[in-house]
Amino acid sequence: MEEHHSGTRRVAVIGGGIAGLAAAHRLLELDPWLEVKLFEAGPRLGGVITTLHEEGFQVELSADNFLTAQPWGLELCRRLWLGEQILQTNPTCRRTFVVRRGRMHPLPDGFLMLAPTRLWPLALTPLLSPWGKLRAACEYFIPPRLDEADESLAAFVRRRLGNEVFQRLVEPLAGAVYAADLERLSVSATLLRFREMELTYGSVIRALRRRMKAAHAPYTAGESGARYSMFVTLRAGLSSLVVALADSLPKNSVLLNTAIIGLSRCGSRWQVQTVAAWQKPLASDKKAPAVDVFDGVIMAVPAYVAAELLRPLDAQLAAALAGIEYSGSAVISLGYDRRQIAHPLDGMGVVVPAMERSPLLACSFSSRKYPHRAPVNKELLRAFVGGARQADLLQLDDAPLLALVQAELGRLLGIKGPPCYWNIARWPAKMPQYHVGHLGLVANIEARAAALGALRLAGNAYHGIGLPDCIHCGETAAESLLQELNRQGPAAN
Repeated sequence: MEEHHSGTRRVAVIGGGIAGLAAAHRLLELDPWLEVKLFEAGPRLGGVITTLHEEGFQVELSADNFLTAQPWGLELCRRLWLGEQILQTNPTCRRTFVVRRGRMHPLPDGFLMLAPTRLWPLALTPLLSPWGKLRAACEYFIPPRLDEADESLAAFVRRRLGNEVFQRLVEPLAGAVYAADLERLSVSATLLRFREMELTYGSVIRALRRRMKAAHAPYTAGESGARYSMFVTLRAGLSSLVVALADSLPKNSVLLNTAIIGLSRCGSRWQVQTVAAWQKPLASDKKAPAVDVFDGVIMAVPAYVAAELLRPLDAQLAAALAGIEYSGSAVISLGYDRRQIAHPLDGMGVVVPAMERSPLLACSFSSRKYPHRAPVNKELLRAFVGGARQADLLQLDDAPLLALVQAELGRLLGIKGPPCYWNIARWPAKMPQYHVGHLGLVANIEARAAALGALRLAGNAYHGIGLPDCIHCGETAAESLLQELNRQGPAAN
């Protein structure tokens, strides 16, 4: 068992993704005398956050920016002295395209994820039939559902705006964000503000229009889809946030290639058993695991990993954690000479409804969002496939997957010839699915975890999938754990 100073409180952070890094950083911000050990089973930190600099392209293999309406990402960047690196999206291209019958059309100006803020652009769009537009306009007069039961995002949108708005506009927009089956996705756990608008104002459209008037400047002209004016990235790539967090931690506090194989209570403390990650698959390996003792633990790993570690301590907690399903996706990055692409790429990207039966969920015009991501006269595209919609596509080998995506983008964007650069990043079982009832499930999970004593959970499985959500979840776990440790008094000898 590892030796340590008897008077020092010690916390183990399990998982070196952005939530685990944020938790470790926050622990030491609040208590510099704390001893923190961060365990990561893989060879690198950051989880899915990965930035490549190859052949003049800056390629993000997962998330490529984050929302500023949730302050936690911006605040952390500024505390890490990354403020000067923050970049906004290109203001000349802040709109989204949607595919209808194989052709791309702009999303109606002012349509924000689930509903329009302006009715005239909705009335003119070729994306909806006259009946679909009329049904959407009737949302003003549909009474709100007053009971508090959760419902799916699909059910909510159909009830308020009709099936056509759901299929043609909302499903591709929300499906691209959550990689989920919207028939099962919880509206309360993902887009609660729209449900609150219904309850407060009686109509989502009425609520949005009143809020826009109150704000005086509702959106940038020509902006639709996501609030692109509210998204930012870091000039050197999001991996620079990972590097800054890692550099802020004390030397020798991070243990890479170190897998947790056991977690148990030892009086009022925690015993953590570890092995070198490359030893874990070897059933014949008889080498005893390393054992260390901690006053508290933060588990910032996928819910299914936490379930296996906590099963010996609380079978019901493990079952609840295992009940959070996951989907996966692949990100295919493609670099082209500008002359190869017929489409002007005068937007941030395109989303594809499920009813189009395309292999694509969406495609981001990455070098239009942030021009520094491609060399002069080159373009960088990022295509997304898989999710809950077509999970089988992740099983394709690189060559057929690349060919499938190239053919589809070639048809949509008028691309001629092969890319000058490509990369495929596969992320199986990385996107938790917030199904109907998710909030109640998470409340139960967190209550049972807290009952074990000085244990907190963090990550994208609980309170949000975005980068700021994960940062906030990690920081909140750190703050809550420190409060509990402070109530317990000095560290045990």
